[in-house]
Amino acid sequence: MANLEESFPRGGTRKSHKAEKPSQQAAEPDNLFDISTEEKSTKRKKSQKGPAKTKKLRTEKREASKSGREKFEILSTGSLCEGMRILGCVKEVNELELVISLPNGLQGFVQVTDICDAYTQKLNEQVAQEEPLEDLLRLPDLFSPGMLVRCVVSSLDITEKGKKNVRLSVNPKHVNKVLSAEALRPGMLLTGTVSSLEDHGYLVDIGVGGTRAFLSLQKAQEYIRQKNKGAKLKVGQYLTCLVEEVKSNGGVVGLSIEHSEISSAVATEEQSWNLNNLLPGLVVKAQVQKVTQFGLQLNFLTFFTGLVDFMHLEPKKIGAYSSKQTVKACILCIHPRTRVVRLSLRPIFLQPGRPLTRISYQQLGAVLDNVPLQGFFEKAGATFRLKDGVLAYARLSHLSDSKKTFSAEAFKPGSTHKCRIIDYSQMDELALLSLRKSVISAQFLRYHDIKTGMVIKGTVLAIRPFGILVKVGEQMRGLVPSMHLADIVMKNPEKKYHLGDEVKCRVLLCDPEAKKLLMTLKKTLVTSKLPAITCYEDAKPGLQTHGVIVRVKAYGCIVKFYNSVQGLVPKHELSDQHIADPEKVFYTGQVVKVAVLNCEPSKERMLLSFKLLNDSEPKNESVENSQKKGRAVNVGQLVDVKVLEKTKDGLEVAILPHNIPAFLPTPHLSDHVANGPLLHHWLQAGDTLHRVLCLSQGEKHILLCRKPALVSTVEGGQDPKSLSEVQPGMLLIGFVKSIKDYGVFVQFPSGLNGLAPKAIMSDKFVTTPSDHFVVGQTVVAKVTNVDEEKQRMLLSLRLSDCSLGDSASTSFLLLCQCLEELQGVRSLMSNQDSVLIQTLAEMTPGMVLDVVVQEVLEDGSVVFSGGPVPDLILKASRYHRAGQEVESGQKRRVVVLHVDMLKLEVHVSLHQALVNRKARKLRKSSRHQGIVQHLEESFGVASLMETGHLVAFSLTSHLNDTFHFDSEKLQVGQGVCLTLKTTEPGVTGLILAVEGPASKRTSRPARRDSETVDDKEEEEETDLTVRTKKKHGLAIGDKVTGTIKSVKATHVVVTLEDGIMGCIHASRILDEVPVGTTPTTTLKVGEKVSARVIGGRDVKTSKFLPISHPRFVLTILELSIRPSDLKKDGYSALNTHSVSPVEKTEQYQAGQTVTCFFKKYNAIKKWLEVEVAPDIRGRIPLLLTSLSFKVLKHPDKKFQIGQALRATVVDSDVPKAFLCLSLIGPYRLEQGEIIMGRVLSVVPNKGLTISFPFGKIGKVSLFHVSDSYSEALLEDFFPQKIVRCYVLSTEDRVLALSLRSSRTNKETKSKIQDPEINSIQDIKEGQLLRGYVKSVLSDSVLVSLGPSVVGLARYSHVSPCGPPKKDLCDRYLPKGKLITAKILRVNPEKSRVELSLLPSDTGKPDVFSASPEPPLLNREERKEGAEERQKRKEKNQKGQEEKKEPQKSQRSRQGKRERQEPAREQERVTKRPKKSGAPEEDDSGVDVYYREGEDETEQPGVSPKGQQTKPAEAPRLQLSSGFIWDVGLDSLTPALPLRGESSDSEEEEEPRQAKKKKGKKERELEKQKAEKELSRLEEALMDPGRQPESADDFDRLVLSSPNSSILWLQYMAFHLQATEIEKARAVAERALKTISFREEQEKLNVWVALLNLENMYGSPESLTKVFERALQYNEPLKVFLHLADIYTKSEKFKEAGELYNRMLKRFRQEKAVWIKYGAFVLGRSQAGASHRVLQRALECLPTKEHVDVLAKFAQLEFQLGDAERAKAIFENTLSTYPKRTDVWSVYIDMTIKHGSQKEVRDIFERVIHLSLAPKRMKFFFKRYLDYEKQHGTEKDVQAVKAKALEYVEAKSSGLED
Repeated sequence: MANLEESFPRGGTRKSHKAEKPSQQAAEPDNLFDISTEEKSTKRKKSQKGPAKTKKLRTEKREASKSGREKFEILSTGSLCEGMRILGCVKEVNELELVISLPNGLQGFVQVTDICDAYTQKLNEQVAQEEPLEDLLRLPDLFSPGMLVRCVVSSLDITEKGKKNVRLSVNPKHVNKVLSAEALRPGMLLTGTVSSLEDHGYLVDIGVGGTRAFLSLQKAQEYIRQKNKGAKLKVGQYLTCLVEEVKSNGGVVGLSIEHSEISSAVATEEQSWNLNNLLPGLVVKAQVQKVTQFGLQLNFLTFFTGLVDFMHLEPKKIGAYSSKQTVKACILCIHPRTRVVRLSLRPIFLQPGRPLTRISYQQLGAVLDNVPLQGFFEKAGATFRLKDGVLAYARLSHLSDSKKTFSAEAFKPGSTHKCRIIDYSQMDELALLSLRKSVISAQFLRYHDIKTGMVIKGTVLAIRPFGILVKVGEQMRGLVPSMHLADIVMKNPEKKYHLGDEVKCRVLLCDPEAKKLLMTLKKTLVTSKLPAITCYEDAKPGLQTHGVIVRVKAYGCIVKFYNSVQGLVPKHELSDQHIADPEKVFYTGQVVKVAVLNCEPSKERMLLSFKLLNDSEPKNESVENSQKKGRAVNVGQLVDVKVLEKTKDGLEVAILPHNIPAFLPTPHLSDHVANGPLLHHWLQAGDTLHRVLCLSQGEKHILLCRKPALVSTVEGGQDPKSLSEVQPGMLLIGFVKSIKDYGVFVQFPSGLNGLAPKAIMSDKFVTTPSDHFVVGQTVVAKVTNVDEEKQRMLLSLRLSDCSLGDSASTSFLLLCQCLEELQGVRSLMSNQDSVLIQTLAEMTPGMVLDVVVQEVLEDGSVVFSGGPVPDLILKASRYHRAGQEVESGQKRRVVVLHVDMLKLEVHVSLHQALVNRKARKLRKSSRHQGIVQHLEESFGVASLMETGHLVAFSLTSHLNDTFHFDSEKLQVGQGVCLTLKTTEPGVTGLILAVEGPASKRTSRPARRDSETVDDKEEEEETDLTVRTKKKHGLAIGDKVTGTIKSVKATHVVVTLEDGIMGCIHASRILDEVPVGTTPTTTLKVGEKVSARVIGGRDVKTSKFLPISHPRFVLTILELSIRPSDLKKDGYSALNTHSVSPVEKTEQYQAGQTVTCFFKKYNAIKKWLEVEVAPDIRGRIPLLLTSLSFKVLKHPDKKFQIGQALRATVVDSDVPKAFLCLSLIGPYRLEQGEIIMGRVLSVVPNKGLTISFPFGKIGKVSLFHVSDSYSEALLEDFFPQKIVRCYVLSTEDRVLALSLRSSRTNKETKSKIQDPEINSIQDIKEGQLLRGYVKSVLSDSVLVSLGPSVVGLARYSHVSPCGPPKKDLCDRYLPKGKLITAKILRVNPEKSRVELSLLPSDTGKPDVFSASPEPPLLNREERKEGAEERQKRKEKNQKGQEEKKEPQKSQRSRQGKRERQEPAREQERVTKRPKKSGAPEEDDSGVDVYYREGEDETEQPGVSPKGQQTKPAEAPRLQLSSGFIWDVGLDSLTPALPLRGESSDSEEEEEPRQAKKKKGKKERELEKQKAEKELSRLEEALMDPGRQPESADDFDRLVLSSPNSSILWLQYMAFHLQATEIEKARAVAERALKTISFREEQEKLNVWVALLNLENMYGSPESLTKVFERALQYNEPLKVFLHLADIYTKSEKFKEAGELYNRMLKRFRQEKAVWIKYGAFVLGRSQAGASHRVLQRALECLPTKEHVDVLAKFAQLEFQLGDAERAKAIFENTLSTYPKRTDVWSVYIDMTIKHGSQKEVRDIFERVIHLSLAPKRMKFFFKRYLDYEKQHGTEKDVQAVKAKALEYVEAKSSGLED
């Protein structure tokens, strides 16, 4: 109440003394309801004429000062609203939008899609065609600045900063929406757009529904000639038209656009304008009604009043207007809600169709000091008077920098301010000002102020993939493209630039019209002092400037300057030296200094040069030259350099001592290719490098080299300076300059170049030169040819030609040099601050560490941690794991093999032989066998077999020795022969050695499964590895004779004449090979055979060579002894001409059958490796070898090496050129196929994911795992387990599979315990099925019966104990629990299956029967009950002497339980005084007894409130709807099973024995305990609030309160929990007889309960009987409604519908029935039916009921149906009955609940403008205020108060008048 008083103070206007006047204005807004005058009697008013007059004067004064301001308050964005019609002027025309100037300095936007429908359609066509349409004009061609347009506000969007964006539409359909065809009159002035061109004129869209407007060519001729420059009108062209004639009641309209007619058009009363359809832009004749300092009030069109604010008075006549004066005015805007019309008297608007002439202001951007303030408007802004007397205006947002700093006191008339002219309002012809300091101090105000080449500051707004957006001023932003973020290309700009950073940019391009601003952040360009080229005219020959390379082509570079000016640098102008490939030297985005050679501005062509002209700086030239001479660096000179900066390609350095800049490329840091990047990584700016060679010197570019081999060559003077010094046969050391397909170019220190052709590049066959050499690599070259004329030489890089002496000494030299460089890297690392890097620098191979296993990776490698530094990563490969079982957390000892200084990883080994090295003295030059432990690019680390010492040896024996075939490459674990060069590990931690001959290498020992298996072929048989030096002259097809030397499983080795070796493959022995046999066993050692040569295999590469190959004479011959091959001309040679093995496999098609020979089983990759022919290999994935688990478990036992197999081609494994084969026929993953797969993952409660060969994945649902379900079904499965699958479906990307044996093994005849349920059609009613619990809902349990079939068991069908609680179900029915259910109902249409879990249906125990304790006992009850049972048990065992007959417990679910009642207890209980209030004539046979083992604690349940004081006055249960067992009884306590009772003789004997042993004192104590327990029990039984626990208890209660229906219902529920339906019925009948006939509601409750019972447990017949009886004893309507509710809630919709039809016939005059039926229909989502129900209701019901029914149906629609229809019903009702405040109130409630805030406010606005009684108006104002306090802002609250005050004042002034 206090709050109400505060918001709406009572009483009239208080008299104020002069002293109080200042405070009066502040107190005024609180007097919202100043209606005291209304409350006074008329007599009193007459007698108080004096005071009334003074009051009137006071009110007039207040109106003059206040309403003048409020009424003439100029427009602001806040006063605009959607749907407002307003006149605007086109300010700017962009491609996709118009900027519109609105009255009072406002601005709006019209999007391209808001012009008209025909134009939008054309745009869509253009987008669809993806090419411009000829007849579609762009917006700049349709509109021009200054054009007046009629707009409608389509939306007011609030930006992120809280500003409002005004979106407008000029679409005639929106603007003229307020007009109808019938309202059209001749003489009306409308706007429209051309929608189509016809033969005799144009169809114009004027937006009026049902009207076709036509403009004839004759009427358009003048306009086309004068305004359109003779061009025809186009679709979308905006026209101001005059309606000339109206036909067919507005169906057809003739238009005119002649200038003379339109400019003189005036709106008149005859045209029937009203406030609803009045349009902006109309010119009217008006009469001045009132003149104020803020503007005029006009009267126009006889009945209407409008306002003219001071901005829109005619400038020349300001101060000359008088009342009753006649003027011409133009309508500016009409507010749709308040109906306020604003007009303008400015002459420019009084001639329609004429554009505004002044559209810009000269002094835009000028800063003005001491500008006097003219007037201040609280909600809009302020006006100022400029020096020339012109009026200017500043919006509210521009009066201060922020709302916080704004103070209204600073803006008093006469005060002066500093401001800046920021814009011009065309509609008001006013300059717009800003007082913001940020705007006044801004460098730029508009894009026009920014000039290309300017350096400007900005703030980073956003970082995007295409560049950075930079804010450069108010409403101005520019883009820095990603290329221009820095001098170099930036990959991660967000690391350098952050939001809000201030940056300095230079303008590349500024297009003010398109508002496009491009800038650069390249430091060179921003700071450049050179003149900028902004147009081609600026480019004078000789001018030097900076530019950016935008394209690099083979013919040169294209350089771009400012304003998109660009020029070409031809190839010959790129450098003094020839640049063959500019793309390798220059890059896009590079900033370069260029000189202009020539420019043709007319053709926009410019030629540039990178060879800078020196005449631009003549003064400094001589000085620089003299300095350069003093500091010159000669080619071949050795210098010291200091690192300045690292780039991606090398090091920028300064040559000491003069700091001459130079460049040292990464490959030139070392002779070893791998060490270059390592040195580049660890060298830092400031480091000094000694003895660096100067390779070449350009004008600005000195190239350096640090390769030791080249440095020593130059020092020794072995480097020829010119070509004349070079002789063929000379050995020169140089480096690879470039690599081409035809050879390698080599450069030498002096600058000489030579070519090593492909043929003499290597002793090995060269396919691709880049495989053999890399750019920058150090090489030794032998000169083979010199051509002095052409100044070129040819070189050989073959090792055989370029040998530098003993290979062992060269190898050792290279190793020492490599390790020395690595040691240098360690010293660089030790200078770093990081502890990790310092530790790695100190760590050397051979160190033994104690570490902890962190994780074991999938590939078998192990990651360790816990070394000297926490972050240190140590890795052991699978080989170095040494077959040990390791787990996370284990501690291990490891030995360091190598430290990777680039990746910062340490390679370690767990091999015990390395960890526990043997101490043995080694001798220099001694030979040892070693095992390769680790391999780097240029050296390897091996361990000596005898001692375990780690030894380093070089993998190369020469600088050119960089290419090795796979067969030549060493493998980890392989044996090598080493000759020691040192005997003690030096600083490197390694003993140095050189490798012996490759022939002494031994293959890696047989691999265990735990070790890595290489896919490459194992080493060839030793017979074949011995390289034959003997050449043969045999050709393919020759017939030879030889002796078998050895027989292997897959091939036979034959010695031919002259010791030539040959090989016979297993496939080349027999023509027909029986499956399972081994063909090689048919041959024996020493046997002589005749064979045919079918191919030759290279010893080194194992590749079959064509006969034309020069090395064919050294090959091992491939032979065939097949009878068909020995026949003349019948042999088939190997396809040796195809270069790639892939082509060989392509000849086999999928599905083709081939014979292959088993070679080995790869246990890691899980496949069988086979050979089809000598040159064709195959693989058989394990899963494609057999469908038998036995075979798949041990494939190596099933298949013998060399055994012939019959396989089907599945696919060719193209990347590795293997055939993929199958032993189980064609491999098809199709429906119905049985296939083998591996378990990929096990998903609990869902199923399995199975993987197949070739990456296919399948899924097995839980229901398809087995024919018999179990809860532990998935426990037998684990990843990688092999399973036999049946393909159910291949529709999805993931296959659907089944593992059921009935599917995978059709021969099994075992019984299917759980049938497949794949769809709802597989289910029949009454069927018993097993399923898994899916989830427990609030009222039901969901059970999965199949992969996609889910059944629903309502709580009433879960357990006979009555509806359980959700937490109980959660506990006893966890997700995944297997349960049996009976199908009650199947509804295939709705995909609904209803289940029952009741024992009576399933024949299984109750789902809660497994509980060890009563389900609903809470923890405290269980604890307390256990203690009491223990006490009672002890007492009973001691004092029990006689046993009573066991009584039947009616609560027990489990049948009979025995109770024992001692006589003493019986006596005590029967003697206790009666407090229960039961009558003495107790004929119900109720015995009050103590039951052993029962809890006496109070159970949670429905407790009658009044029972404790007066048990006779039990509460009445009021039921408004049907009583539902499912819902209503969940609060009742279910019957609890009895605990602790037993009649077993064994249990009885124990207490007797105990009784004999106990003493007298103990027996006395127990007796006292028993007595206390009994007295406690007596008190509990006497407690009136005690919950009933048996039928006897209930009988006692219903005797005490016979009229309480809640007790009778609890009694019925008690029986129902024990599934005793008949007893529940009997209780109901007893209740109906017992309850007094006066208690109608109580009886009705029992009838409803009985109806519920029959609905759930009875038959339709029994339900009908009860219903008919209920109708006789109760009000029929109530019974009908209750039964309808019961049917609906039990989802018996058909029965409910039939019942409602009966009710509608019988109670058609009852509105409650119609409303109930409407709710029922809507609840079933039958919207159409609900509409028909409403129509029928209105026809049947009397008129007085219509409003209530409509309101109720509207409420129902809001809640259950369509909100829009609900609003329509409310609107229709309120249009008929506008003063029904109850309906308004309900409408408001519903809209608050279901609608938006805007809709709610709109309704409130409408209500508060109704003319209702003040009391009702106060009620609605109060609601509006409460709503705004809850949902609105303080501003909204004040607005409501202001409206209320306005209403009160209007009311009081009306009364006074």
